[in-house]
Amino acid sequence: MLRDGSRAVVVNPDPVFQGLRKRIVDLAAKGQLPAIYFTRDSVEAGGLMSYAPNLNELTARAAAFYVDKILKGAQPADLPVEQATKFELVINLKTAKALGLDIPPSLLTRADRVIE
Repeated sequence: MLRDGSRAVVVNPDPVFQGLRKRIVDLAAKGQLPAIYFTRDSVEAGGLMSYAPNLNELTARAAAFYVDKILKGAQPADLPVEQATKFELVINLKTAKALGLDIPPSLLTRADRVIE
């Protein structure tokens, strides 16, 4: 990425990337590249920020919904596919400082979680 002149990184929500999250976070830090991730786990591991659905909450809610419907006789193929409607913004201020970035106060007040 550095050879190609990248100035920032968006890490896609891919299971392979999730499994390598610490390595990706470390590489972004080493290259001084701001990065946005799909999960808060990556921000807790040292990434700059994430903006995505809370996957733990979404999975738990969906599982309860689908299990309830199936146990009451619904056919899985007839159940609707749900899309996330609530997203959370997580910002790591320690990482921002290490990258020399100032996060605007307006963004910090909108964040669901700020890691200091």
